[in-house]
Amino acid sequence: MSSSRVSTKVVRTSYSGGGGGAGGGGGFSSRIGGGGGRASFSSRSASLAGPVTMSSSSMLRSSMGGFGSVPLITSVQVNQSLLAPYNLEIDPNIQTVRTQEKEQIKTLNNRFANFIEKVRFLEQQNKMLETKWSLLQEQTTTRSNIDAMFEAYIANLRRQLDGLGNEKIKLESELKNMQGLVEDFKNKYEDEINKRAAVENEFVLLKKDVDGAYMNKIELEAKVDALQDEINFLRAIYEAELAELQGQIKDTSVIVEMDNSRNLDMDSIVAEVKAQYEDIANNSRAEAEKWYQSKFQEMQASANQAGDDLRNTKSEIAELNRMISRLQNEIEAVKGQRANLESQIAEAEERGELAVKDAKARIKDLEDALQRAKQDMARQVREYQELMNVKLALDIEIATYRKLLEGEESRIASGGGSATIHVQSTSTSFGMY
Repeated sequence: MSSSRVSTKVVRTSYSGGGGGAGGGGGFSSRIGGGGGRASFSSRSASLAGPVTMSSSSMLRSSMGGFGSVPLITSVQVNQSLLAPYNLEIDPNIQTVRTQEKEQIKTLNNRFANFIEKVRFLEQQNKMLETKWSLLQEQTTTRSNIDAMFEAYIANLRRQLDGLGNEKIKLESELKNMQGLVEDFKNKYEDEINKRAAVENEFVLLKKDVDGAYMNKIELEAKVDALQDEINFLRAIYEAELAELQGQIKDTSVIVEMDNSRNLDMDSIVAEVKAQYEDIANNSRAEAEKWYQSKFQEMQASANQAGDDLRNTKSEIAELNRMISRLQNEIEAVKGQRANLESQIAEAEERGELAVKDAKARIKDLEDALQRAKQDMARQVREYQELMNVKLALDIEIATYRKLLEGEESRIASGGGSATIHVQSTSTSFGMY
């Protein structure tokens, strides 16, 4: 706050004038005090001493008002003191006082001009600050719109993030289901592999059995051939012995009559033995062929069944491999999409945070600039008010000085009597809080 106080006080004004008689005198003096300056002017007329006397009685009579008689010529006596020049004294400080007053007026005028220039400059600064203030208000409005846009954009990103989160949860559940299916198919695949290994082992065992049966067949066929050869050999021996016996019988003509109840029919016996061996061989061959045929058919059926199972297992394994590959590709694609979306979300969040930080920093800078502008404007308004107060005080002081000077000049010009004027002006003080 600033305070200004200007007071002009006329302390004393006096004027005295005397008649032009003997011992009479007239004088004028003025004293002006203000702002540390003082001016005084004094004029004092010389006193007139000594009467003028006329010795002529006629003059006395004439002076008494008589006109009845002719005046007598008498000698005239002149008072020598009347011939002495007047004692006119001028105050030697009046020129200095006038010069000081002029210098003070010039200084005050310069100060007043400087104050006027400063007032104009402050008015320009005030207009400039008002313009800045309006621009800052417009920028603040625009910034508010930008904040709303950023908030809308961030809300949109958050909605997208929520949607992506829900989609992520859905994809995770699908991924878990797919992983469960993959585990099931993997278990089935392992079971089929184990079954295949078991079937292959069984096939190997059956093959070994078939090989053993085939070897037994060959061995039995070899035995049959050996028995056939033995039969043929025995038959040949029998025939040779029979022929030898018949030759001996022909050479010996002995007739023996005996009752031989045991009539050996070697042919029938051989034929019977041969027939039995043939039946046994045929039965063994038939049974062996039948057994081998049944075993071979069983093994072939088992092999066909194992081959069908193996083909089915291979087709199922291939289908499972294709499904696993497709699921892995889908999982990789979903993972890539998820990573891409997460990177986009992180980038969008980072951009949003940077934009919000930048906007907040700009808003803070604008608020700081606005606060500084307000402070500058308030300071300039205070200075302007102080200058206006100083200007008002100077106007009052100058008007007072002008009135006093005009009154002094008019009084001097009119040649008036003695006057003493005291003007007391208090200094102007300003305080800033």
